[in-house]
Amino acid sequence: MKNEIKSEKILVGKIFSEMWFRIPEYQRPYVWGNDQVSELLDDVCYAMLEKPDSEYFLGSFVFQSQKTRSGDGVEFSENDLLDGQQRMTTLFLLFAVLRDRLGNEKAMKSCQKRLFQEQDEYDNIPERLRIMFAIRNDAQEFIESLAKADQFTLQREKLAMIGKNGSDISIRNMAKAILNIHEFFDKDENRDINLDKFLQFLLNNVLLIYVSTENLEDAFRLFTILNDRGVPLRNSDILKSINLGALASDQEKEKYAKLWEDAESELGDDFDRFLSHVRAILVKDKARLSLLQEYEDKIYDPKEREKSTGNKRPPLLQKGKETFEFIKKHLENYKKITSENNYDVTGDFSFDNLIKTMFTGLPSTDWVPPFLRYYDKFEGKNIYEFLTLLDNKFSADWISQLTPTARIEAMNNITKEIDNADSYVDVLRSDKLRFDADKLFSELEGKIYGRRFARYILLKLDYLYKNQEQRMNFETISIEHILPQNPSDDSQWKKDFSDESRDMLTDKIGNLVLISRKKNTSQGRLDYKEKKEKYFKNNIDNSPNSLRVLQEDVWDIATIQRNQKTCLEKLKSHYK
Repeated sequence: MKNEIKSEKILVGKIFSEMWFRIPEYQRPYVWGNDQVSELLDDVCYAMLEKPDSEYFLGSFVFQSQKTRSGDGVEFSENDLLDGQQRMTTLFLLFAVLRDRLGNEKAMKSCQKRLFQEQDEYDNIPERLRIMFAIRNDAQEFIESLAKADQFTLQREKLAMIGKNGSDISIRNMAKAILNIHEFFDKDENRDINLDKFLQFLLNNVLLIYVSTENLEDAFRLFTILNDRGVPLRNSDILKSINLGALASDQEKEKYAKLWEDAESELGDDFDRFLSHVRAILVKDKARLSLLQEYEDKIYDPKEREKSTGNKRPPLLQKGKETFEFIKKHLENYKKITSENNYDVTGDFSFDNLIKTMFTGLPSTDWVPPFLRYYDKFEGKNIYEFLTLLDNKFSADWISQLTPTARIEAMNNITKEIDNADSYVDVLRSDKLRFDADKLFSELEGKIYGRRFARYILLKLDYLYKNQEQRMNFETISIEHILPQNPSDDSQWKKDFSDESRDMLTDKIGNLVLISRKKNTSQGRLDYKEKKEKYFKNNIDNSPNSLRVLQEDVWDIATIQRNQKTCLEKLKSHYK
């Protein structure tokens, strides 16, 4: 029946003798590491040893059943794996390792047929691999070598090199997984495992539940419900599939699938966020739906109508090539601005250092869409000046306690201003970049320790005092009080500061510095001279503001008040 949804349990032996799989374009690479591979093996071994006569449930997989033809025109079923790719690929690798480790011919042949079917022209049987990797040609070549070459998995030095230098992330991870499987069976506690019995148990007792349909939309819906312990598809994977499906040629599909996969590999979990930035450039409104639904309902088929005519708004992008090219353009710009290699913009590292400060200290990246839009439209002209104004606007709104919705709306208004501007000068002079300076400095003049923006504003001071011929360099950073919050009763602090003065000054910006380590409560309570020598001396090298502040010989009320004034004047000069 057309679009029938099927589901049943099936043994691993039957899966790898009767079913054939294809890893489709929209799937992510093979990414399982040692933890996941070892867990699978450990689970199966435990089940075999503890309950050798029982069935062991390994999980579920979801696929779309399709018909395909061999080069000789023979039609056969091939299943696009939506969920279960990681597990199925690991089982495929496991059969290859067992084939090479087992000594008896029957077991070796049993494993081999789980990997590869030889051609038999008399029975009209085509040559086939159990798993095919669509578009990932390098990965496909790797598993062909794995399936067809005897003793392939025993070439451990070669596999170690591939694991380090392989041309494709899937290849690198598959090579590592093969070594992980060998290492598992080489461990002292596992050497007594009888691999013949392990293979028998794997084929005849280990089962999965499959769910299949011929309809892609149904298959995606089932995947989201049933995924349990694999690497789940994301909205971006489905978005890629939709756009690949709109392309006419296989050559274009291969080109843009590789573009997408390379971006995912490079950006990791930030890739979905980047696609959200692209959405914001187009829609210029706060996202209220899932990423996929935003693209469908706001970009490809807008549901809103024009107020003036009542007609449906036209698509903002067409699916397929136009979408891929739009993403490609902004991706190249995004990678450029985040590369930390923009010395040419200002003739020093001002641009890179400000970008690093923003990504590290600001509460979100909602400022990225207008920045990318400006960069694209005006080809980077006066880009550092715009970035400075954008940072000031976004950080001032945040510190002044505007809501996230109001901050996003402000950024979208800047993007609209860029869209409508005739030149970059119009944007740089736009009132959309203005903010409430009185409110900003009202917040900064008070107690800032414990406020979310405290770390950012201290990073901003580091940036402002930085010699921009050098890169900013910070990994672990903490906020430290110079006058401690809870000094010892017998300390010099108690002699120099009354309770009232400590309450007034301790949490203000003039008494705070950044250190490049986690806080140490015991050392943080030392008197000033000891604290400088034993605590601050080796922990402020990367913090220009801290280095400046801790030149002081004494730390008393007058010193804090003087530094408070210095910090605020520096910030006022910058924020103008």
